Amino acid sequence: MAEKRARVSRAPVTPERAFTAAVAMADAEGIGAVTMRRLAQELGVEAMSLYHHVPNKDAILDGMVDLVFAEVELPADDGTKWTDAMRRRAVSARAALKRHPWAISIMDSRSSPGAATLRHHDAVIGACRRAGFPVAMAAHAFSMLDSYIYGFVLQEVNLPFDDTGDLEQVVDSIMLPFSAEDYPYLVEFTTEYILKPGYSYGAEFAYGLDRILETLAKEVVRPTPGG
Repeated sequence: MAEKRARVSRAPVTPERAFTAAVAMADAEGIGAVTMRRLAQELGVEAMSLYHHVPNKDAILDGMVDLVFAEVELPADDGTKWTDAMRRRAVSARAALKRHPWAISIMDSRSSPGAATLRHHDAVIGACRRAGFPVAMAAHAFSMLDSYIYGFVLQEVNLPFDDTGDLEQVVDSIMLPFSAEDYPYLVEFTTEYILKPGYSYGAEFAYGLDRILETLAKEVVRPTPGG
């Protein structure tokens, strides 16, 4: 194992390797763990040596975000129905953000986006424009969809339970101090929905996404014959 670590540490440092290592660090410990000094240690170099490859932490964050965007499936320009293409992109984006939950807090704050980020944005806007959305409506659609995706994942990754845990035990601990008389609808909702076999908060994503896509699809402007 020590020999393997030595071989890894002697691998040449590149911006791409630094970004990948930073993503792995953030996935394991959170975005706060990513510092230039800590990253240099992970790469097996002196802190000052790292600055020869990446100018500062902002460049690291830009590269990390770009790697996350690179994981998102782009809406294809192949005649696929707009709602289907955007649904696949939304599902892919949710999966990427769940793999890298730290990314939500910094994805839209970067002022020097990378190539994958720009390709992603261009593809989403392009899909909306090709479908018949005016420019302003394409902006509305992009914002509405991303607000839903980001917001859903933010809730999903911060829930006190997941599909693999003991949901009933967690719910019981939350509801224990409360009575059905004080919170009748909350108790009803919990017992008649959340505690039913097969419940998964993640299953709510598809329902909300479909309603948004259906609403947005009504805003498509079709060209008039001969126009």
